Formats: sequence, structure tokens, C-alpha cells
Amino acid sequence: MTGFVDPTREAMAVFRDLPLDRPIAMINLLRFRETADYPADHPGHSEARTGARAYAAYGRAAAPPFARSGGRQVWLGRPEQTLIGPADEAWDLAFIAAYPSGEAFLTMLRDPEYQAAVIHRQAAVADSRLIRCEPSDAGAGFGENRPS
Repeated sequence: MTGFVDPTREAMAVFRDLPLDRPIAMINLLRFRETADYPADHPGHSEARTGARAYAAYGRAAAPPFARSGGRQVWLGRPEQTLIGPADEAWDLAFIAAYPSGEAFLTMLRDPEYQAAVIHRQAAVADSRLIRCEPSDAGAGFGENRPS
């Protein structure tokens, strides 16, 4: 099975149909390739770079457009075990990124510097999930203060 690396046109159309003028949070789940898979004409193709190293290169290259969009990483962790869900959906990295609006996220995606950085992500990632969320203030118990 081929993993999910880039959003589909259909998924982006749905994203654009959701409100773009309010804050969003993006849950990121990533599984890296053992060896990065750069295109043959890319300088990284001849290196024995791991997927994790290629993703680190993506992070460095994407940091300026991420910051310009107002994005910030609010949580980062290394998943240890899936308690509920398919065992084959083990992940190497999980994080939550927050953006001031859906439009800010789209602006980052359109940024030429960001678009140039994506080659590293595509080479690095074997499978991923990117889940848009409407942020809400957390409560003391489950289900409190949930979005309406």
C-alpha cells in the first residue's frame, strides 16, 4: 500500500470550503522512510540520507515560511504505542501546529520558499496524517468546552 504524503485536490477543496478566517490546529502524524527517496535529479538522491534526516532538512527549510504565516508548534512528541487503532499505523513523530487562520495555512502553502522545501518532506515521509481541527479551550474533564 502506498502511504499518504500529499493532500489530494479533493481534500484541499474541502479545506477551502471550511471557514478560513478563524484559528486552526493541525495534528501531524508521520512515518519516515528508512532511506529518503529524492528524485534522481536532486542532490540528495545520491546521499544515504535517512527519512528522519530528510524531514529535518524540510523543517529547517520550511521554518521561515511557517513563521511568516504565524504558525507555531504547540506540541511535539514521539509516539510509543497505539492503544486504539491499527498496529501498523505506528508513527515516528507527532506534533500539533497552530495557525492564526485557515488562510494563513494556505498562504504558507503558496509561499515559493515553502514549495521548494516540500521536496524534502516528500522524500522523507512514507506515510502521514494531517488533521485540521477547530481549537477550543481545554476543560478539566473529557468533553468539556468542546467546539460547538
